Amino acid sequence: MWIQNYDPLGSWPLSTLVAAVPVIVLLGLLASGRASAWVAALAGLAAAMGAAIGVFHMPTGLAIAAAGHGLIFAAFRIVWLIVAAVFLYDIAVATGQFDVMKASIARLSGDRRIQAVLVAFSFGAFLEGAAGFGAPVAISAAFLVGLGFKPFQAALLCLIANTAPVAWGAIGTPIRTLAGVTGLDVEALSMTSGRILPPLALILPFWLVRSMVPWRETFQVWPALLTVGGAFAGTQFLWSNLVGFELVDLASSIASLLAGVAVLRFWKPKDEWRFEHDGEGDRLARSDLAEPVPALRPGQVARAWMPFALLTVTVLVWGIPAVKRPMDAWTSTKWKVYGLHERIARGQAVTGHAEPTDKDREKAEADIVPISSTGTAVFLAAVVSGLLLGVSPIRLAKMLGATVLRLVPAIAAILGMLALGFVTKASGMDVVLGLAFTRTGPLLYPVFGTLLGWLGVALTGSDTSSNVLFGNLQRVTAEKLGLSPVLMASANTTGGVMGKMIDAQSIVVAAAATGEDGKEGEILRAVIGHSIALALLVGAIVWAYAHILPGFVAVSEVRG
Repeated sequence: MWIQNYDPLGSWPLSTLVAAVPVIVLLGLLASGRASAWVAALAGLAAAMGAAIGVFHMPTGLAIAAAGHGLIFAAFRIVWLIVAAVFLYDIAVATGQFDVMKASIARLSGDRRIQAVLVAFSFGAFLEGAAGFGAPVAISAAFLVGLGFKPFQAALLCLIANTAPVAWGAIGTPIRTLAGVTGLDVEALSMTSGRILPPLALILPFWLVRSMVPWRETFQVWPALLTVGGAFAGTQFLWSNLVGFELVDLASSIASLLAGVAVLRFWKPKDEWRFEHDGEGDRLARSDLAEPVPALRPGQVARAWMPFALLTVTVLVWGIPAVKRPMDAWTSTKWKVYGLHERIARGQAVTGHAEPTDKDREKAEADIVPISSTGTAVFLAAVVSGLLLGVSPIRLAKMLGATVLRLVPAIAAILGMLALGFVTKASGMDVVLGLAFTRTGPLLYPVFGTLLGWLGVALTGSDTSSNVLFGNLQRVTAEKLGLSPVLMASANTTGGVMGKMIDAQSIVVAAAATGEDGKEGEILRAVIGHSIALALLVGAIVWAYAHILPGFVAVSEVRG
């Protein structure tokens, strides 16, 4: 058994600098624009392997096995989901149904500001709650492009929007995982997270629109933005605190969509804001003079939205334990990664134990889930939708092949990034970076602990993975500093959601879905300021709860 060493150079600043090298290589190459995403991912992976083996003294066999484990995880949990989601979108476009969907949205409002909020924020949150991982960004961004948004802007909007709902994504997976890692009560974690994120959810529609237009034109549509954001934030708070944690995103997104539809029945912006490339002449067109959208029959609209309705049904059914368990039992294979499973133990700085226990050993089990994965649910919805829309099986097969071919660069990048993430996690380099934040003391740690969650998601691409990586570290550090373990564990997952928009995986997915391959660096540079600013806002809320309003934090008994 190899025990992770978090200070191999005998100087924590130097060890931290070495641990940061893979991240610097990956993000530096992406931001420079001089290397494609897959090249940057491979370079980062090479740097991670070199640092893990050469500096942290990780056995070579363990490093190779960790990279292989990351490839398996990426293939079944992420790549398959992205391919299936884009395939469903391609079917909707090829059959002409996407044009009807666009028209149905345009009938609600031709204003591009409102369209961005309804699709990127509300609809994207629904997809996050149902599927999570890359589906919200992939589908919502492609949707906005189909509506006429420029690809780069569509990618930017969907990355910013896919933040507030992430803590409860995929039917509450990040919160559930955080409870398992920390031994804290899942409901207390959900309740506290539901008191941290609603203020961000309230302002996020304004933030999105402000990224498109100046403040003056943002506040021209404040009734719609306040209604949509308020409905989402209010439902997020009430559901997480009074009902449960699994369906927070679904309830909040549906509430915000219904609120948006309702407010648009009674209020319309005086000036509909449009893009210059919309061909309307002026960017502002009087609503009463705008060209009317053709009437749509209810059956026509229902048929057009059918693929996404099926997507919702299949993903929700796949998430039901009574359905998922038999599928796993009959078709899934879980095997211990040879030479890696329980061969690595976390160190005392993370576990709080002087000597590693059996619980401190890192499990490395590869899940081969051909049927029970969320990607299969999305793929089933795509195939059934295609058949119901009159697409022949042969044509569907050709469309799937074209989708996969188009996504090859993105697939290569995702595989490289997940392999990199698994190597840095197995070697303990992620923990080294996190430990640097814990040296700030009780006064500032609520802010830096929040940024630790942000860093975890930026590194791993997953709020769930960040909770696995840093959740127990947050609990141990909070107890040492006299802070609430529930608050700091919740800060990890709520701060983490703001790192979702800058993780390399999400950026690659957004670029692939919008056809902006090769512009990942530009997207990163455009979104990183938003990510840092929102993470600091979350940190300010956590700091206030830690030092001014401690009564706002839910109470939990530590189970272990």
